[in-house]
Amino acid sequence: MIDIHAHYDDDAFDSDRDELLQGLFTEKGVNGIINAGCNLESSLYSVKLAERYDGMYAAVGFHPQEVDAFKEGDLEIIKSLLTHPKVVAIGEIGLDYHWVSDNKEQQKSLFRKQLELAVEMNKPVVIHERDCVADCLEIVLDYDVKGVFHAFSGSKETAKILLDRGWYISFPGTVTFKNARNPVENALYVPDERILTETDAPYLTAHPFRGKRNDSSYMRYTLEKLAEIRNTTFEYIERITEENAKRLFRI
Repeated sequence: MIDIHAHYDDDAFDSDRDELLQGLFTEKGVNGIINAGCNLESSLYSVKLAERYDGMYAAVGFHPQEVDAFKEGDLEIIKSLLTHPKVVAIGEIGLDYHWVSDNKEQQKSLFRKQLELAVEMNKPVVIHERDCVADCLEIVLDYDVKGVFHAFSGSKETAKILLDRGWYISFPGTVTFKNARNPVENALYVPDERILTETDAPYLTAHPFRGKRNDSSYMRYTLEKLAEIRNTTFEYIERITEENAKRLFRI
């Protein structure tokens, strides 16, 4: 299993981070984890984690909710991190109108700057979108860049537009929730060569552990649900999602 999106820098893991990560790689069947940065501090920490564990990789960038923390010069530091051999993407970046929506132009500006950097550095991007699918889609389609919409919440129609442009769609534990509609519909629709899996740990824990701290071992339940939806086997979903992750992130 390759978890293409997690946050092991989160303070939810402060009490047992090293023990947990060692166990994931040696005992729980996890072959790779990409830790996503949300600001400069977490991006730097993600790189440190990637240096510490063979199976760990980093994405670096500014989450839209961190737009107020962004300072001139930070983008140059992010650019320098992208030359590190275990930094595989820019992320997570995007738009989020759920919690704060009075800074939309600031969010869009920072989003565009990071997409321009992705083009310059020839790196895939990890996209965050919440309550903003239309605006996010409009912006990403302006750039010759590829990547993944993580925890995608959009419609099948939006998924088709992204897939036609070469994007990947990633599914976390939300696809296992009883009220999941768009995730299940998309899980059936996305072709084999574009589907990815993630945890967004410590968040979005799969059923039946919803509400508990998430980690990459719980991705097994997401894979089982995807296999059920797509009428195939766990082993097949595990193999194709791992192959897709290796292809997109060049790991």
